[in-house]
Amino acid sequence: MNRELIQKLLEQVRSSEVGIEAALEKLALLPFIKQEGLCWDTHRSLRTRMGEVIYCAGKTAEQLEAIVDRMMSHQVNILGTRVVPEMAQALQAKYPALMHDPISRTFRIQVRSVPPVQARLAIVAAGTSDMPVAEEAWVTARFFGLEAERYYDVGVAGLHRLLDVLPEIRKADAVIAVAGMEGALPSVLGGLIASPIVAVPTSVGYGTNFSGLTPLMAMLNSCAEGISVVNIDNGFGAACSALRILHKLS
Repeated sequence: MNRELIQKLLEQVRSSEVGIEAALEKLALLPFIKQEGLCWDTHRSLRTRMGEVIYCAGKTAEQLEAIVDRMMSHQVNILGTRVVPEMAQALQAKYPALMHDPISRTFRIQVRSVPPVQARLAIVAAGTSDMPVAEEAWVTARFFGLEAERYYDVGVAGLHRLLDVLPEIRKADAVIAVAGMEGALPSVLGGLIASPIVAVPTSVGYGTNFSGLTPLMAMLNSCAEGISVVNIDNGFGAACSALRILHKLS
């Protein structure tokens, strides 16, 4: 049960549309719902303004369907990350409103509007190969009400590409910088803009990229001060970090 549903329930109690005992029965489900293999944190959106998201990797089709069924029964918006196409298509057959994005490996079911976050986010990706991680960040931000401008394939190997869009990036209240290879993009941006930067290393690169360890270490050791770094390929986490920052500004 999210903030909107609880507010509506309290208003119904105030207007005598719903009795106190009935309201208590509904509130008894808080702060979480348990079923086999699932413990859904229904209070998370009240605490953090971001509801629980389904991490699909490692789940069976049956487990994923059970989780979606339970969440749909409470009429909440649903975001799933790291979903394989076969599972998304199976869910889409049951829920036609489900939107699957194979690039970001996400799916969404939106049953209610989301209050917009009054802030500007820019998502900057070094190369086209970094797009899946950048798109995961973009989808996540939009799901929680934060629109973002995207600037892709502007890595430091062709610095003029980044400088060309820099005036627009500077207008953002926060920036997510996604890069693989040697991971230099966030450090360069850190010396050019004042906005908070959330850096995302990706596993894109040749052998000594070490599946993302090289850009991770480079970003952690950036000479540009104040850059925050999330885990390898964690576009979802980067969007949530930006949301935490921007919620305080909006």
